[in-house]
Amino acid sequence: MGDQSKPLYWMRSSKRDLKTFPDDVQDVMGYALFLAQAGDRHGAAKQMKGLGAGVVEIIDSYDGDAYRAVYTVHFKKAVYMLHAFQKKSKRGIATPKADIDLIKSRLKRC
Repeated sequence: MGDQSKPLYWMRSSKRDLKTFPDDVQDVMGYALFLAQAGDRHGAAKQMKGLGAGVVEIIDSYDGDAYRAVYTVHFKKAVYMLHAFQKKSKRGIATPKADIDLIKSRLKRC
């Protein structure tokens, strides 16, 4: 990474949670975070609705399971990894309320 890259800070259990994902998913999410640090956005990343500008969700699936990682680039000098989780809901695409609440709580601590 060059001089332009931002440091990555892991909020609470986000790194430990990401490490439980399958290796292929970790690779995708790790590369997406690398790109975020460099000021770019991975194709699997999109702005998360309802949480304001700069909150981004990385989406990946593996073996029929859905995985999510949420980070923020809201701050000029750093990327904050807020939450990583396996989406277990079989109905709809909405992120569960408990996960949204956790993301909001961690965002306030940045």
